[in-house]
Amino acid sequence: MIDKIAWIHLRDGRILSTRSHGKDVWYLPGGKREAGESDLDTLVREIDEELSVRIDRASARHLGTFEAPAHGHPVDVRMTCYTADHSGEFVAANEIAEIGWLTMADLGRISPVDRLIFEHLHDAGLLDP
Repeated sequence: MIDKIAWIHLRDGRILSTRSHGKDVWYLPGGKREAGESDLDTLVREIDEELSVRIDRASARHLGTFEAPAHGHPVDVRMTCYTADHSGEFVAANEIAEIGWLTMADLGRISPVDRLIFEHLHDAGLLDP
């Protein structure tokens, strides 16, 4: 099981997503926990590393936890998702090649676990078709 933390950032019916260098699939921003890190520690570190913005810890709220097969690997992914306010301007950093705003129309471009999350958000009326 791959244990990941993701940031759910919605704006105008779209969700912030990232594409890493050399990848053709888009992922929600976030990543794997390092030894001893809490969910929020991981969220704050990963979002700073990938997008160059600061997560407001006090505003973080658990949105849900989702499991699905990993894209291209024979293992499952558990994605624990949080919403949170942030400060700063988005700048793709480290492994991130591109930042984009996706909708349900982009289901063919995202990982299996992200599809579950997109469907959940769409069913809740938060993500555009």
